Amino acid sequence: MKFKQLVDIINKTHFSLQQRAVSAVNRNLTVRNWLIGFYIAEFEQKGEDRAKYGEKLLERIAEETKNIKGLSHRNLKLFRQFYFTYPQIGQTVSAQLQASDFKVLRELFEKTENSIQQIGQTLSAQSQLLENKGTIGVQPSELIGRLSFSQFTELIRLDDPLKRAFYEIEGIKGNWSVRELKRQITSLYFERSGLSKDKAKLSQYIQNRAIALSPKDVVQDPFFFEFLGLKDKDIIKENDLEQALLNNLQEFILELGHGFCFEARQKRITIGGEYFFIDLVFYHRTLKCHVLIELKVEEFNHVNLGQLNTYLNYYKKNEMQADDNLPVGILLCTDKNQSLVEYATAGMDNNLFISKYQVVLPAKEDLQRFIEDEIAKRNV
Repeated sequence: MKFKQLVDIINKTHFSLQQRAVSAVNRNLTVRNWLIGFYIAEFEQKGEDRAKYGEKLLERIAEETKNIKGLSHRNLKLFRQFYFTYPQIGQTVSAQLQASDFKVLRELFEKTENSIQQIGQTLSAQSQLLENKGTIGVQPSELIGRLSFSQFTELIRLDDPLKRAFYEIEGIKGNWSVRELKRQITSLYFERSGLSKDKAKLSQYIQNRAIALSPKDVVQDPFFFEFLGLKDKDIIKENDLEQALLNNLQEFILELGHGFCFEARQKRITIGGEYFFIDLVFYHRTLKCHVLIELKVEEFNHVNLGQLNTYLNYYKKNEMQADDNLPVGILLCTDKNQSLVEYATAGMDNNLFISKYQVVLPAKEDLQRFIEDEIAKRNV
């Protein structure tokens, strides 16, 4: 063996086993979220004291499990929707629950009224019913093995089962990243395929241009980090106030429901050989552009605005796809006496911003009120 071969085999061994490790964690994350959705649905239908909780059920669960990252009211609702959208995954989950490595889960279930055998029977019955109906789409085992949960969160937004199956197949075939899946959905790939005379040629063209998924993409996924119990401060240092504000700001933006899709927290970019971290990155489905948010726990200064404009220019050059619109930034500054919100456009025409962007983005007043309320809660 020569030195070059030694280095090559080390690299291949590392990346091969890294991929297997990431896939294993991702499968378990997906199974966990599906099971949580299943348990919630079962309780809502058969729970003895379900009437006591009613519409507040998810809020109460979130409160009682707040020691577990990622089990927010919003995510619990998502898990339930995941179960209702993909009941066929029960075929694979049922088999996994019977496996020897789920001994701890079996012991836990045996202490409850719903033993693992009862759950397994329910899942098997549902799976048989789905087979009789001729459910379309990818096999459940392949869905769990090839798609991340973040990809499922994009797919469950599609009401049409045929459209969802189309993106499952194409996404798996091209090993798409979450971002690529979002981009293809928003660019109406399914609809374009339906209108195309040569569907195979269009598929080949799309797949050749698509951005493939890498282990790094999965590891940076927020659901992945939450499942493993990793904290934001393990990646980058933030003071306690800034961290709390960013946590709640992320939820606040998503709850607005104006087309925001969360992409990254502390997104790392490289400019001139140096690392920079963008506090929050969203993709806006309506505007078809990235929205970068920077939070500064200090008085406003033009250096902060200049930094955000630098990030926007980076996104214009390196991240924008051909059918994307220009990125936009939001700078939030707060100190003990004053809060300020500024939009950043990196040289975008002001009339374009006012007519196209500002009508959809959160109002400055709403963001400023949010920051002031959060500060007041903490008596800063």
